Amino acid sequence: MDYMARPILDIDRMPRGGPDASCIDRLLQTDRLEYLDRDDVDEGVKRSVIRALEWTGEIFGNTEKFARIALDEVADVADPRILELGAGHGALSRKLLEWHPTAQLTTTDVEAASVAAIAAGELGEDSRATVREMDATAIDAADDAYDLAVFAFSFHHLPPSQASRAFAEGTRVAAKLLIIDLPRPPSPLHIVRLATMLPFAPIIPFCHDGVISSLRTYSPSALRALAAHADPSIELELRSGLLSPQVVVATRG
Repeated sequence: MDYMARPILDIDRMPRGGPDASCIDRLLQTDRLEYLDRDDVDEGVKRSVIRALEWTGEIFGNTEKFARIALDEVADVADPRILELGAGHGALSRKLLEWHPTAQLTTTDVEAASVAAIAAGELGEDSRATVREMDATAIDAADDAYDLAVFAFSFHHLPPSQASRAFAEGTRVAAKLLIIDLPRPPSPLHIVRLATMLPFAPIIPFCHDGVISSLRTYSPSALRALAAHADPSIELELRSGLLSPQVVVATRG
């Protein structure tokens, strides 16, 4: 009997590498929080990380890539209602509005400072956008309120019980939940990736959070276990590579 057939009673004890994680993979995780998740960190440090995330998203084309993935999921919807969770800087929502002339966006983040910064920018002035403070584990919306919920590069911030709850909530309020996050490569490649960032982690906030993000990212088997724990009727389509972002589309069966 595999893990899909076994209920995981204590989901928070599941390794980030999933129920079938190797011994080495179980060591490559941490409970330490990123700067973005801490209350004792100067707001300027947090904003520097968010600016770096926005900059890298533009430079490496991730913002456009993620927008294409999201719009492909609502290609058959004339006027899609899209919810962005954990928006951070709002660049993805801005791109979706730019590329789809009739989309309606609700852009959210759990951090009040991020919401205020987004609302003070272009999205706050766009009639097709609503900017709100919202927790992805307790979404303030009715069932089936959206055609698509998008959670890009933020899912790993959630510990397993909350991540499972996000699966339940995202598939409750939207026809599809699209999760895009860092890949969790096999242990040897994971160690190499960590080694390239560790020397810079003590001095560059973006690298500090990058190391922790890598250690907290969920593997495909972990994502399946989290979804099954949330609701056995949730179906997942997983697309990922060794180095490219993981793409997960969750729907209710």
